[in-house]
Parts: sequence; structure tokens; C-alpha cells
Amino acid sequence: MALRDGSLPVSSLLLLEFRQSLRFHSRLYANDRAKGFPREDADLMRGRLQADLATSVLQTVAVDWAEVHQRAEALSARYTESGGHRLADILHVATALHLGAEEFLTFDANQKKLAVAEGLKVRV
Repeated sequence: MALRDGSLPVSSLLLLEFRQSLRFHSRLYANDRAKGFPREDADLMRGRLQADLATSVLQTVAVDWAEVHQRAEALSARYTESGGHRLADILHVATALHLGAEEFLTFDANQKKLAVAEGLKVRV
């Protein structure tokens, strides 16, 4: 992020997925300390997210979800059977394409394949 110039655009879907993941992993940890992470860690990560939004490190951008869903349907039809892509991954790539992004950030190898196939420059 230190190398970026300006805010990183994020969708409400990405924010929802991140916050949901924090809750889910806190629950996993509460039931089995070998899985997930403590709620205190989740609270710290949630606070850092809010700070990044408040200081415009991250900027929530408006998305036309009907258009994104159409793009996602086309991506699903084109790539899911051969590549085994999950809906959330398809929605993130469709959102990036809808927003005219040239770069895509991911740590997921299969999501990266989908983004690359659609012409996005992927950074990990």
C-alpha cells in the first residue's frame, strides 16, 4: 500500500466479506482453538479496516450490482466448469471489470487465474 498513489477502491461486497470472515474465524476459534483466531484479533483487524476507510487508504466505490451480476453470470458460464471458481471470487472479478480496474489484488491462486484470464494485472 505504501507504493500506491491514492486510495484503493473497494466495494461494499469486499467489506462485507472481510467483516463476515472476521466473525466466522472468531467463532471457529471459540469452538476449537486450533482454528480461526481470537475475537480480540478480529476486533483489532476490524478497527484497522475502519481506520483505513476513515483516512481514505481505502475508498468505498459505488457499484451497479445488476451490471456486476450480468458480468458474473457470463464469467461463471465461461470459466466455472473448467476452473472451479467460487461465486465470491467471480463477483470480485466481475466488480473489478465493471469498475474498469486494470489491476486486481488477491492472495487466492484460483481467483488470480480468473482475473488474468480476463486481462487484469494481478498483484499479490
